[in-house]
Amino acid sequence: MPTLNEIRSTFLNFFDENDHRIVDSSPLVPRNDPTLMFTNSGMVQFKNLFTGVEHRDYTRAATSQKCVRAGGKHNDLDNVGYTARHHTFFEMLGNFSFGDYFKQQAIPYSWDLLTKEFGLNKDKLLVTVYHTDDEAANIWKKYAGLSDDRIIRIDSDDNFWSMGATGPCGPCTEIFYDHGPDIWGGPPGSADEDGDRFIEIWNLVFMQNERFEDGSMRALDMQSIDTGMGLERIGALLQGKHDNYDTDLMRALIEASANLTNSDPDGKGNVHHRVIADHLRSTSFLIADGVMPSNEGRGYVLRRIMRRAMRHAHLLGAQDPVMYRLVPALVTQMGQAYPELGRAQALIEETLKLEETRFRQTLERGLRLLDDALGKLPDGAPLPGETAFKLYDTYGFPLDLTQDALREQGRGVDVAGFDAAMAEQKAKARAAWSGSGETADASIWFDIAEDTGTTDFLGYDTEVAEGQITGLVQDGKSVDKANKGQDVQIVLNQTPFYAESGGQVGDTGLLKTDTGTAQISDTRKVAGVFIHVAQVTDGEIESGSAAQLEVEHSRRSAIRANHSATHLLHEALREALGDHVAQRGSLNAPDRLRFDFNHAKALTAEELARVEAEVNAYIRQNEPVETRIMTPDDARELGAQALFGEKYGDEVRVVSMGKQDGSGKGLDARTYSIELCGGTHVRQTGDIGAFVVTADQASSAGVRRIEALTGEAAMAYLSAQAQRVDTLAAELKTRPEDLVDRVKSLMDERRALSNEVAQLRRELAMAGGAGQGDGPQAKEVGGIPFMAQVLSGVSGKDLPALIDEHKARLGSGAVLLIADADGKAAVAAGVTKDLTDKVSAVDLVKAAVPELGGKGGGGRPDMAQGGGKDAGNADAAIKAAEAVLEG
Repeated sequence: MPTLNEIRSTFLNFFDENDHRIVDSSPLVPRNDPTLMFTNSGMVQFKNLFTGVEHRDYTRAATSQKCVRAGGKHNDLDNVGYTARHHTFFEMLGNFSFGDYFKQQAIPYSWDLLTKEFGLNKDKLLVTVYHTDDEAANIWKKYAGLSDDRIIRIDSDDNFWSMGATGPCGPCTEIFYDHGPDIWGGPPGSADEDGDRFIEIWNLVFMQNERFEDGSMRALDMQSIDTGMGLERIGALLQGKHDNYDTDLMRALIEASANLTNSDPDGKGNVHHRVIADHLRSTSFLIADGVMPSNEGRGYVLRRIMRRAMRHAHLLGAQDPVMYRLVPALVTQMGQAYPELGRAQALIEETLKLEETRFRQTLERGLRLLDDALGKLPDGAPLPGETAFKLYDTYGFPLDLTQDALREQGRGVDVAGFDAAMAEQKAKARAAWSGSGETADASIWFDIAEDTGTTDFLGYDTEVAEGQITGLVQDGKSVDKANKGQDVQIVLNQTPFYAESGGQVGDTGLLKTDTGTAQISDTRKVAGVFIHVAQVTDGEIESGSAAQLEVEHSRRSAIRANHSATHLLHEALREALGDHVAQRGSLNAPDRLRFDFNHAKALTAEELARVEAEVNAYIRQNEPVETRIMTPDDARELGAQALFGEKYGDEVRVVSMGKQDGSGKGLDARTYSIELCGGTHVRQTGDIGAFVVTADQASSAGVRRIEALTGEAAMAYLSAQAQRVDTLAAELKTRPEDLVDRVKSLMDERRALSNEVAQLRRELAMAGGAGQGDGPQAKEVGGIPFMAQVLSGVSGKDLPALIDEHKARLGSGAVLLIADADGKAAVAAGVTKDLTDKVSAVDLVKAAVPELGGKGGGGRPDMAQGGGKDAGNADAAIKAAEAVLEG
């Protein structure tokens, strides 16, 4: 039975033998991604390589990366100890390609490692692929021999990975192991997928796209591979276990905990031992990487993990600090793979001992407070939030620790009451915010919000208003004033400037005070604070001053028109294509609108015309655009559509426009479009002016994108289109209404001429060119008749047919043709059937292609093709092919 250390080594050695650079694990505190609190996956240290910002002297790598998930979005803390596979600390095995190899090699690598190196039963493995990823599915079929029923197509985000809201992303393929029918559960994608029969062991990400803020995607120039396989999970499988805590490494730590507490590792306290073993790893590695316990940020998360483990040690009956005495056992198990543990052992032990000593001084008093409070509550009643907060504030009990203690009694906590009490303490509120990483610029807006309040938006009703400057920020720091020529971010107590949100871009305009003027170039929003990005154009701007605010009217008007048209477009698409249409991204800018929506195929010309006509019909209605504030439930009952990317609270803003005959939707039977939206809109649909679609294209798998113009931009576009039609008709000497027929006629004529030219070129090539009699002659090379020819004016796609004709003429022999088109070369080789056992056309092409400045080439023994950059070396290419024949 392999140990986890041996499994880790086998993994790294396998990829080392396959030309991967073995890269050390990066620290748990990421230095290249300030949005993360802790390193939570193997790819974090390579993020800049995937995006192309950074380059190293290798293009393929493999690691065993230490990871922590105990704060922010990735938080497994509450489940640790109670489940078989949750950890705060884990190791992620991964191999990576930065524009080197892609799916064709990544999948075979994983299959060979699992089935050959690790010896897993092939019949026990099945995979998932993203539902549109036919390429991955076909590779699994051909290389691994998996049948269709063992390749499960998943159409959700489970099989589409992204680095974040923006950036590199792509489909995944996940490998599962079937533990057999004796364990409950169904395959991935089934109703019983949450069972334990089918366990995911490896995830391969094909990083082939880049996603932008509006949800759009493009193919990456550098397509890459990012894989992740949890060492604990694959270790349990290879050791014949169904629980990560039964692996040799975790078992050693559990038994060390049992020995120090004089308790049964598998008895009633087994959950306590599991928590201690897991938390010992996360706390020790965090301290080794420089994190120290504190009341904010990463240090606060570390303290939470520490104290949770220490409470579990207390429940096992430990009277003295225990955690620090377990560090030597951890170093024994993991110190060889991670030398930093040994180097920091003394610091880890000292920190754990001091923290546990301090915590034990208040632990019993806190537990008494908890017991007293519970004794006054009815059975099953939740603990009041005020009491939970007192435990936190006075005794250092984090909320999750209190919840963990009550979980064993079947009780919960009044979290809302806890949050209300927490909100009264600003510093602790900032500490509770766990998603900041190291972005100092982001935290300053939280400080401003707490100190001076958030910004009230006045822009639904006015584009001109007064406000008071409550903050000025330059280079991430608060300042008292900004002078002429300086860039500054301005915060006000109220503003008519709309902050970028929900696809609508931020407003621009002018800010004036008694002492100066600033030009606002953008408006953004963080934590309820509107950030006016500006440059002081005259005098100086001072914090605390009153300001006159004026939104750029023409720009706002164009944005409003585009946003309102987007609502009409959304409903028109639903009417034309079906109720499955839902927004998946949008852009409402002053010069255009863009709308992404669910739909599997391109719209027909008839569908686009219908949508465009319907939107314009409702524009011409010139009905008022109505806005109402209501609860989300009431809005849904009304039939309102929720917009992609918006967040809704206790009250929502519902925008209605257009009147229709017939049954309509919801309670408001005659309203055409009803949507939840926080953006700004026209007062009447007629203010949109006109609507014209300029493009319909794919945005991503299953998502279409429509681009359109409104108002003056739409009219200018239509006018330009009409002018182009008139000009084209004049050039073709026909009337505009006959232009389509005229173009079709010319295209038919062109195709006929092209076919005639191609045929003449082939005939000329077969004749060997002008003045060459009966065509090119064969000579004997290595005992094989061989004919080679360089052709001008012949395309690469014509070569196979010429090869076949030459082979027929030869009867027996080999042919090599090189086409010279604009300096570039296409090459094809053919071998008659009677000689393919002696020589392969593929070998001839592969010999010739490098001389032409190309790579590769392939095909069948009797027919192969390739290409190159330089046809000038055709003679050398022919000689290289002759060398193959000569043996």
